Amino acid sequence: VHRLVTYIFVHEDPVSLTCGAVAIWYFAGSFERNVGTVKHCLLTIAFSVLSALLYLLLEPLVSRVWEVGDARGFLPVAFAMLAVSTTRSRMKRTLLLGCRVPVALVPWFVLGVAWFIPHSSLLGNLCGLLVGEAYGLGYCFCLDFPESVGSKLDQVFPFTLLKRIPGLKYIPGSSAERRASESTKINPAPGTYPTQNYYCPSPPALPASQMQHQSQGF
Repeated sequence: VHRLVTYIFVHEDPVSLTCGAVAIWYFAGSFERNVGTVKHCLLTIAFSVLSALLYLLLEPLVSRVWEVGDARGFLPVAFAMLAVSTTRSRMKRTLLLGCRVPVALVPWFVLGVAWFIPHSSLLGNLCGLLVGEAYGLGYCFCLDFPESVGSKLDQVFPFTLLKRIPGLKYIPGSSAERRASESTKINPAPGTYPTQNYYCPSPPALPASQMQHQSQGF
């Protein structure tokens, strides 16, 4: 049973390891910034297990048509997170290779690109994509929990330990706290940035005769 989760840490060569690291940094990183560290960790486990179960269900059927590779690496979970982000995105279209395409087609395009990654399982990535689509459309509502639960889990081990690790950015589970942290970055406190003083020369003094003439005119 433990292999339903541990397969995401298995990589065959440096190329697949590099692709997995890029997927974690880009897709999983943006997903964590939207949902928080607590929900990101729990959904990583859930997406891993559901993708593996769906793979075990479809593998006997698909193997009759073509050879199916073993599911390895973080890419199935990364595809699930990408599918959730695109499904729940407010954007309808995005710019891809100079063309405006529907956002919902982006994961399927990336799936075709991932087919050329060495030791990448097309069926495993497809299972992760389908799991993410199902979760994004609300069919896996049992995996959702309120933000109050996420805020309470922020104060529980091991998440309290993650906050103390230097160099690790911890994202709070409450959306209000996330917005507050982002607003502090956008609106820094006064004096945090260096300022530049501009010299404004004073107007030249007028001769006494001209000033007397202007006073007489008034």
